[in-house]
This record gives sequence, structure tokens and C-alpha cells, in this order.
Amino acid sequence: MKISLIQKRKLKKFKSDKLREECGVFGISNHEDASAMVALGLHALQHRGQEGCGIVSYDGSSYHSEKRQGLVGDHFTDTEVLKKLPGSFAIGHNRYSTTGETSMRNIQPFFADLHLGGLALAHNGNLTNALILREMLVKDGAIFRTTSDTETIVQLIAKSKRIKFIDKLIDALFQIQGGYSLVMMTNKKLVGVRDSFGIRPLVIGKLKNSFILASETCALDIIGAKFIREVENGEIVVIEEEKMISVKPFPKVKQRPCIFEYIYFARPDSLINKKCAYEYRKSLGFYLAEETDLDADLVVPVPDSGVPAALGYAAKSKKKFELGLIRNHYVGRTFIEPTQNIRSLGVKLKLSSTKTLVKNKSIILIDDSLVRGTTCHKIVKMLFESGAKEVHVRIACPEIKYPDFYGVDMPTKEELLAHKKNNAEMCKHINATSLKFLSLNGLYNALIGEKRNQSYPQFSDHYFTGDYPIEPADKLNGLKFKQLSLLSGKSNN
Repeated sequence: MKISLIQKRKLKKFKSDKLREECGVFGISNHEDASAMVALGLHALQHRGQEGCGIVSYDGSSYHSEKRQGLVGDHFTDTEVLKKLPGSFAIGHNRYSTTGETSMRNIQPFFADLHLGGLALAHNGNLTNALILREMLVKDGAIFRTTSDTETIVQLIAKSKRIKFIDKLIDALFQIQGGYSLVMMTNKKLVGVRDSFGIRPLVIGKLKNSFILASETCALDIIGAKFIREVENGEIVVIEEEKMISVKPFPKVKQRPCIFEYIYFARPDSLINKKCAYEYRKSLGFYLAEETDLDADLVVPVPDSGVPAALGYAAKSKKKFELGLIRNHYVGRTFIEPTQNIRSLGVKLKLSSTKTLVKNKSIILIDDSLVRGTTCHKIVKMLFESGAKEVHVRIACPEIKYPDFYGVDMPTKEELLAHKKNNAEMCKHINATSLKFLSLNGLYNALIGEKRNQSYPQFSDHYFTGDYPIEPADKLNGLKFKQLSLLSGKSNN
């Protein structure tokens, strides 16, 4: 049976204690089945957002828009839906909300009728000065229909007095701050933008005469497109009449991509800087073993994200690798509505132990990260209840002590386990035999073969260091999340 939206919301309490990337974006030009290609691309990017999805197409005279709550495969595999999206240009979006409530009105791509024609826009990331800009625009007469920071970009483009679209866009980009990648569609152009530090990802692909813009290369693979390159930090790419031009309006700075794309966010088969994400994660486990190895019987990953690091750990330490935990991949889609009687089951809805493997064993438990510690505590307890003698937790990244403001859904600083507790206290909190993290320099060595540049870090690693490449202006001005609209978030528009 299919699960209702209300049920899905209730099931959120059973989700693993993980960081969540905000969104996935995809766009294609000059293809007779553009909307179907976008649907396939969004399917490959489903891990980047599961709350809502949408596609906007252009047929040469009119724009067509279809948006749905839930998963791509539940809606855009229907040929009748795709028939409503004719045209050779299309863009799409998967949403996971970090700014603005979950409702139909916040599902992207957004569309607006501007003086120069139509504009469709899909955005991955967060603007760090969105509240400041929104207040300014509202005072100036702007009418907002959503509570998403993405609409701020649309409003700024519409407000610009410049003549050409590219100039209007540059006007808007010089006013916004944050980590973002944008895919836009006008009457004649497909446009991609990446923030000045390249925090949020965006890649370029080619399929015969069609150009593709996507969050990750896995979205190119599914349609048989060739990976061309990453959009550079601070770059605007404009695709028109089978040609692509590059515009770089920002002052040049060295890129600082989000380090969690390497650790967790990107799909394992996606290319990042010429290597699959899987290879980086295996290397993290290798360095983790080099720094924190101990005598134990088994190396066990927390599935699925902990598997590559566990394989690297086992290879380096020459210890036996076993799937001591099995994940149920169907929970959240077909499970019954949780009742009060079963809410205590918690993590057991998603994970179970292979009891005969872990019984009487000393286990090294590998995971990619530790956020609140709630899920890790339950997993450790499950392993001990299954007969494990010892459970040594090893984390394939440093301690997460600081929140993100660039498009990652994460707890406040006060909710982060490593912010408020030292290592001994964290170990006691999760009831593990021992707890160790990969060092910061170990992380950098695993990813790029060199130590962290203290004067100018090679990544956006603020999760561990508090070193933010872009200051969160809204937070600095004391603007906390507030009611941005009087219209209820439960309203279906």
C-alpha cells in the first residue's frame, strides 16, 4: 500500500540522525523528450530531496508546470503527467526544505512572468541574507507568494532596471549571499550559476546536441549523457542555440566546495574532482584505521553510508568486514502509520542486526558522521542486545560542532552532540565501549593528500572548525526564523 503524506510526516521521527542536503536541480536544452529526461535526472538525484518535486518545460511559446509532494517515481513516471510538459527545454527540482515550510507553494521550479518574458528557476542551497533582502523588497512593494529564499532571487531579477536578462541576473547575484547553485530557463536560454566559493555543486553534461545542467554526474549517467566539467565557482553558463558561453562577473576567489559532498551528500557513483565519491569515502576509512585502529574481531558499517569507510578501514587494518547491520530500504514508503504502541521501536524500523555474526564479538562500528547521537545510541544498544562483547564506534570525519547556513538541514549548535560534550561524555552518551573520530588533517589527507591550509582552507569545513567562508548576515543581524507569511503552511497553494 502507498503511504499518505500525513503518514510520511509522522514517519520522519524514524529517520536516521543524518545531515540532509537541501535540493537537487536538473535542466536540459534542445531535446524532444526534455521533460522525460528531467524526470530521469531527478530520479537519480532523489537522495538530495524527497519532500517535493517539480518540472517546468517550454515549448517555444508557452511554459508548462507540474509540481507534486513526494517522490519523483510516484508522479513523473506517468505518461499522462509528462504529456502535460511539452517542449524541448525543461528544468526540474527535488526539494528538501531547510528554509520555508513544506507546502505546495514552496515546491520548485518557480515561474514568473517578467517584462522580458518567462523565467523558471530551480535553486539548491541557502541564502544567508534572504530575510534582510525580503524585508527590503516587501517595503518596496514586492508581493511574495512563498516562504522560500529562492523567491528572493526571482524578485531581485524582476526589480532590476537593466535591459538584458544576463545583466538583470548579475544585478541580483551581486545582492545575494550564501551557498547556491541555480538552474534557470528563459524563452531562449538555459542558464546555470554557482556561488562565488563553489559551495553547492553544479555540473555540465552533453547528450548529442543537448546541454545538461545537474547537481551531480549520476544524473548524467542515467540518460547516457557525457560529463563535460563542473561549473566553476562564481561562474554563469548560458546555453542558447546549441552553444554555451561562460560569464564570470564576481571578483576571483579560490573555491571552497562543501566538504560533506565528499563525506556523505553526493551519491557514491557521482564524480567529484575526477574521482567517484565512493573512492573518497573508502580513503576516509583507510586514514581512520591508520589513526584509531585497535584489536577487535569485526569491522561493521552503519548501512548504507558507512559501508565505503568500513571497507577502507578493514583493508588498512586487515580485519574482517561483515554486514552486522541490515537496512530495510522500504520503510517510509510502504510502512503502516505508526501508532503510540510502536513508536518506541525507533531505529529497528530501519535497521536490524545479524545476530549470529555479532554475538560474542568485539566490533568496530563505522559511520560517516555523528550529529545528535540519538541513532548511534540505539544502534550500539541493538548490537549489545544481540550479544556483542564490545562496540567501538569510529567516525569517518571530525566532530561536528557548528551548524550550516548554506543549504544543509542540521540542528542548532546547542543540539550538536560534539558542541556540548567532550569525547568521554559523548562515548558515555551513546553507551559505546570507545569512541574516536578522524582528525581534521586526516580528513584532508584522505581527500586531497595534503594538510588543511590554515590561512585559506581548501574546503568549506565550517561544520568542524566554525570557519564560515560567507558570514550568515541574517543571523548576525539577529533575524531569527519568523512567520514570513500569514497564509497557513497547510494550505494547498
